[in-house]
Amino acid sequence: MARVVTEEGAADYGPIAQVQEGMRVYDSAGADLGEVVDVKLGDPLAVTEEGQLLGEPRGLLGVVLDPAAGEPHVPWELAQGLLRAGYVKIHHGGLLHRHTCYAPAGDVAGVDGDTVRLSVTREQLLPEQ
Repeated sequence: MARVVTEEGAADYGPIAQVQEGMRVYDSAGADLGEVVDVKLGDPLAVTEEGQLLGEPRGLLGVVLDPAAGEPHVPWELAQGLLRAGYVKIHHGGLLHRHTCYAPAGDVAGVDGDTVRLSVTREQLLPEQ
């Protein structure tokens, strides 16, 4: 596990701490999911989600519709969990057929060189909305 030390103490982030933008991502079945475009380490030392919250849900069904509102672009309830646990944002495809999804930190099984391996399949990831 990757151990990170902050003013608040030390935290074990797991393999997500080794993930960097530009790495290739593969699911548990070996399918190429695309490239890492963003990584957010969560706050495992937080007692609550206070300070991590996006605010109240906005838009239809609690989806954050304002692109300037920040990441992650998923329904509000799911975003709260991603911010607390951490996530990897993955892009797949070209300009016209780009698909973006999020893998929670717990789904990162390991990092080997410039490759990220997930413990789940493509269908289990959270699609960007």
